[in-house]
Amino acid sequence: MANARIMVVDDAPDIRSLIGEILSDEGYEVVEAADASEARDKRNQHQPDLILLDVWMPGDDGISLLREWAEAGTLNAPVVMISGHGSVEAAVEATRIGAVDFIEKPVSMAKLLMTVEKALSQAEQQRESAEARQTKISTMEPLGRSAAVQTLRRSLEKVIEHDAPVLIMGEPGVGKYQTARWIHAHSKRQSAPFIAVAADALVAEDNAQGPVLDLHNPDVGVLAEAHQGSLLIEDIAKLDPGLQTQLARWLETSGASDHAGDVRLLVSTSESLRAKVRAGRFDEALYYQLGVLQVDVPPLRERRDDLPDLVRFYAEYFPARDGLTYRPFSVASQNKLRQHDWPGNLRELRNLIQRLLMMGGEGEVSVAEVDRALASAGPVEHHPLSGDVPDWFRLPLREAREAFERDYLTARLRAVDGSVGKLAEAIEMERTHLYRKLRQLGIDPKQV
Repeated sequence: MANARIMVVDDAPDIRSLIGEILSDEGYEVVEAADASEARDKRNQHQPDLILLDVWMPGDDGISLLREWAEAGTLNAPVVMISGHGSVEAAVEATRIGAVDFIEKPVSMAKLLMTVEKALSQAEQQRESAEARQTKISTMEPLGRSAAVQTLRRSLEKVIEHDAPVLIMGEPGVGKYQTARWIHAHSKRQSAPFIAVAADALVAEDNAQGPVLDLHNPDVGVLAEAHQGSLLIEDIAKLDPGLQTQLARWLETSGASDHAGDVRLLVSTSESLRAKVRAGRFDEALYYQLGVLQVDVPPLRERRDDLPDLVRFYAEYFPARDGLTYRPFSVASQNKLRQHDWPGNLRELRNLIQRLLMMGGEGEVSVAEVDRALASAGPVEHHPLSGDVPDWFRLPLREAREAFERDYLTARLRAVDGSVGKLAEAIEMERTHLYRKLRQLGIDPKQV
């Protein structure tokens, strides 16, 4: 793995220097730390791809530091222990905690390079496997055998035959984003980028805050990022009125499949665009332009027959992705889930199953557990603003949203030790869009 960043943690300056020189000569970027305290700081600053960690150091020893990272769930880089004579048992103990290998002192150049290359290669394979699992769930065909899902599949099969804009409609949480990913993954543009952006975040000017939609210049902004691929504009009803007019003219003059910038347009909405047109709150020309190809994603309450397939899928997905204990759902518990109205649709089901697997024990998931989970996820009570709400509650909507996003993303970044890749997976957001959002909000992951 060329240009990988490796952190060497050892209290002996001559050993740090020797290892650093060897690795630098092989093209690796090297970061050195003399003890556990310095290793903590530099790990957060530099986000190494691999850590070489000495067992015996003044202050906290290497095994204690490794255990600290493992128990905090922030062990997001492989660790190879460096052990002297008589400390091999300690190094073996470290592998039980999470170290991938160990090197014995005095350090052999050949052994060092072979171990480093192997550890980096295994880590890369694990990352690719995790990304493949995430891609699979994002692009998988709608699960189930209900009449509603069969109708959805027929619509999708027709949509991928063309390159015209697609309007994806459905209630919040039904899976409109996943539907757009499926359309892209099965279209002739599948090898090109898929870019998703919220409509109310789009701006027309390059000097304004937010992702840029410049319909006159396809070489900048989101059109450039999605070149030859697909651009999903989420919640199209919230698009700025001026951009609505521009988008309508762009589609009218460019044709459905020959836009400037060579981008296929996908849009989603949870609101009735027809009603918004009648109320004068959505551009009528744009409404008709987007209505050529439509996909209606059904709510979960209209596809209750699919619950067993969906429950089985998520009950297997989360243990594979997060290392949770697999627990089957009893027939009685599945029947209880079928009777629920699912106002949050697939998102609610997914979160509920994840919570049951994280908080439960072993064996089948019981009806009582399902009842408790459904009760704890009941409707949220809304109260007038009081003195204990965050300050951004009293800001104008746009400023409040930015303040919330800044607080939210900063907190979630801390939880994943500053890893943008892990954050993207945790909050289910495209990595490219997430980097753009972080820059827009002035958040530096390395500083977090």
